[in-house]
Amino acid sequence: MATDKPKLAVHKFSSCDGCQLALLNLGEPLLALPGLVDIVHFAEAGPNSPDQAVDISLVEGSVSTPEDIERIQQVRQNSKLLVSIGACATSGGLQALGNFANRHAWMTSVYSDPEKIEVLNSSDPISKHVKVDLQIQGCPVNSTQVIGALRDLLSGVAPRPEVHSVCMECKRKGLICTMVTQGEPCMGPVTLAGCGALCPAAGRGCYGCYGPAEQLNDRSISDRFEQLGLDAQAVLR
Repeated sequence: MATDKPKLAVHKFSSCDGCQLALLNLGEPLLALPGLVDIVHFAEAGPNSPDQAVDISLVEGSVSTPEDIERIQQVRQNSKLLVSIGACATSGGLQALGNFANRHAWMTSVYSDPEKIEVLNSSDPISKHVKVDLQIQGCPVNSTQVIGALRDLLSGVAPRPEVHSVCMECKRKGLICTMVTQGEPCMGPVTLAGCGALCPAAGRGCYGCYGPAEQLNDRSISDRFEQLGLDAQAVLR
């Protein structure tokens, strides 16, 4: 049945599906989404019409195969607005570790017939291949951020992405700094906010799931990690 509501599509590329599952696990806020948009493609949830023209496309996953390149170009062509969600879509994800290794050797160690596997020489963020209107980081993405961004876009309001580090979230929540009080290495000072300081709230250091903050002092945190006893190789990782 045709509706006058804006159309939304959720596309998956090379990824673990974790960001889509994060959306599905959102609960009550997700139930309000069909009242705002007509979800025409979200294969993880049911609707499967990937070639429809839509107002907004959410894209999870990196571009890792020749087929991915063709498909993301088609998604871009069909979308008024394209939003990349999650670490894979915004930075290449864990699979981008292969960009710094012998990809052929990795494939040979995993697949019995690696010559049948057609992949690119690198795992790329979506923005390397098409114009992206908004990026929302995270591994997995913060679903509340995604719903908030959708509401902004549908209202004609420019989304306000996070620019501060996780340290700012710790301060907002009144959390005690694990690096200062426990001497535990924490990536919070150089990691983009957005997770709600999940790990520090549990008394653990930040793991850097949201990628680098816009303004960071990597030299300072490297020196601090060395003071905490980490060797140079561990700091580099």
